[in-house]
Amino acid sequence: MKSIPNILSTQKNFFKTQKTKDVSYRLILLKALRLEIISNEQAIYEALKKDFNKSEFESFLSEYGLVISELNLVIKNLKKWAKPKRVTASLLTFPSRDYIYKSPYGNVLIIGPWNYPFLLTMEPLIMAIAAGNTVVLKPSELTTNTSQLISEIISNVFPKQVVISVQGGVPVATELLTQKWDYIFFTGSVAVGKIVAKAAAKHLTPVTLELGGKSPCIVDDTVDLKLTARRVIWGKFLNGGQTCIAADYLIVNDNIKEVFIEILKKEIIRAYGQNPKKSKDFPRIINKQHTKRLAKALDNTHIIFGGEVDIENRYISPTLVDLTNLDCELMNNEIFGPILPILAYKTDIDIENIIRTFEKPLAFYVFSNNKSFIDSTINKFEFGGGVVNDLLIHFGNPKLPFGGVGSSGMGAYHGKHGFDTFSHEKSIVKRGTWIDPPTRYAPYDNKKMTIIRKMFKWFG
Repeated sequence: MKSIPNILSTQKNFFKTQKTKDVSYRLILLKALRLEIISNEQAIYEALKKDFNKSEFESFLSEYGLVISELNLVIKNLKKWAKPKRVTASLLTFPSRDYIYKSPYGNVLIIGPWNYPFLLTMEPLIMAIAAGNTVVLKPSELTTNTSQLISEIISNVFPKQVVISVQGGVPVATELLTQKWDYIFFTGSVAVGKIVAKAAAKHLTPVTLELGGKSPCIVDDTVDLKLTARRVIWGKFLNGGQTCIAADYLIVNDNIKEVFIEILKKEIIRAYGQNPKKSKDFPRIINKQHTKRLAKALDNTHIIFGGEVDIENRYISPTLVDLTNLDCELMNNEIFGPILPILAYKTDIDIENIIRTFEKPLAFYVFSNNKSFIDSTINKFEFGGGVVNDLLIHFGNPKLPFGGVGSSGMGAYHGKHGFDTFSHEKSIVKRGTWIDPPTRYAPYDNKKMTIIRKMFKWFG
């Protein structure tokens, strides 16, 4: 493979040919990508099984199916999305026709994460191509099987001057970030996101940062406890808890906490059996290092269910922890594993004190049948996106922008929002020549001032 500067130089030269600005060319690439992914469906499941012990059902639900849906959506709508949009002209620019043109940024760097290595690498790639950019893609070095398959898919579909996958660890990522890109899209941890933002700032490169944080889940005493528990267990332990929008901790009304905990335990057993280690539906932690990190976070905590750790096999059982305060290792950072701390609240002030201890989260969940409580809660706090009475499902609607705020990220994507993310909006005014009002031209006088004041007043 060529050196990274040479790869970027090749893509820059190709972008200058204007070929990627041809929507028909983009559609050819996207349709070829769809065919290649479909032909590799089983290989994708096998790679995810090797990396995470994911079941085929979960791999389809949370990765493959979403990617194919996104491709279908883009292929169906791309011509409409890419078409210049006419907007109402201003009286100040009369006579004119005014437009917004969607223009690709140029040469894009996408750095993918390890937790959903297929979905969260392919989805931004799809949108970057749809918008007419060239892409250098770096999949995660931690998911060796899935990343290798992604690289093979890309090499089978795309000319290297359009898209290329560059594999490697921190040294490769560091070298990529020293280059001057037209756009950077990063999904990963807050700590690495700060490194990416700093590197991008050096060249004034725009970025999208899809990060994470400690996403809360509030459960009040008006809910159906069994249904709530089932949805919480599904959303929390999907992918072994390694989901950036998983509920990081529960805040449960003190009146129902003990009863709710017992129902949560029953739901874990219903989902994964008495021994989740033997369940074909319960994934593994990505590597031994992260397993050790999670095990250490459980030290000196009050484990009320689970807590089994097997470092060698990268296994931590679905675990519930009863917390009475926030001063513990478990609450210092995003958990990113199958451990669910449970706190109690008595008043709305208790909820606020807990949530405002942490930075603005990527996701926010509230289970309640009290409309005023729901409305006041989701309006009070700042977060990326959220769900009432369920977990995770806002990710599945391509009409909703997905992204964080503050420490949980910047920018958004999904569906047309993703196309817009990788497109610069050019403002174009096509001025008429059949008349030329003299008001703006010198010499100026009181009459012209009166006219221009009225025009600005009407314009407002």
